[in-house]
Amino acid sequence: MDRKQFLFSNNPYHGKVEPEHPEVLLFNANLQEFAVQVGYISSLETGGKLSPEEAYAEVKALWKELKHSTKELGIANRPDAI
Repeated sequence: MDRKQFLFSNNPYHGKVEPEHPEVLLFNANLQEFAVQVGYISSLETGGKLSPEEAYAEVKALWKELKHSTKELGIANRPDAI
């Protein structure tokens, strides 16, 4: 396993796969990426490499990106898709 695959691994989607809703799979990938990045930011803050304010700003920016992608995918108001 190479370093990039180890650090940024994606887990398979375990939900019901519906071909008419590919946006759910895209959202799942975006959510996994968000979770990995928040984990790294948390570790950097805990290790003293980022201030709490910097870590908060980074997570807030990532959250805005995730919300934007949810709206772009058209699943913002679909609780069944999440």
